[in-house]
Amino acid sequence: MRSQSLQPGKAPATRGMTPIEPAVQASSAGDDIRQFITFTVGHEEYGVGILAVREIRGWTPENKLPNLPPHVRGIINLRGTIIPILDLRARFGGGMTEATKTHVVVVIQVGETARGLLVDAISDILTISRDQIRPVPAMETGEEHAEYLTGLFTVEQRMVTLLDVARLFARDVIAIEHAAGDSGEATDAAH
Repeated sequence: MRSQSLQPGKAPATRGMTPIEPAVQASSAGDDIRQFITFTVGHEEYGVGILAVREIRGWTPENKLPNLPPHVRGIINLRGTIIPILDLRARFGGGMTEATKTHVVVVIQVGETARGLLVDAISDILTISRDQIRPVPAMETGEEHAEYLTGLFTVEQRMVTLLDVARLFARDVIAIEHAAGDSGEATDAAH
């Protein structure tokens, strides 16, 4: 799969799909219309706001750094920018992904920082209204997962879980910066 860069305010073109315009306010019904890029991890489908997605690229092996959490696979050099790669399967407690050439990295922009999400495949670009999004039910598992889940919606018999990427990455930023500081070779290894 080719790497696809996004222009600000433009949606990615995925295989067999054409670019679509970013979400706009629906003038007739007054509902907020939102667009999400959805992807699979195992049998589950997740979505992130389309404007957070910077690029979708095929899997390339990462460079390892010491002392990272298990779900942070390492870093890649994306045209001169060092980007940490997070394995969503491992982050959600499903074990490490055995990455192959069919896996995809979704590069997400969080503020000034880019992060890569290792996922199984891109599913769709979906446009839904805000009232279609349901809250995440209260769980008594003691897991912190609910803090980075923002909602759920159903489309064509599929349940999609929406992720808050800023919260998803919040705890990883310190660990990644610490590991990069411990490894003087981090920058050299990524080149």
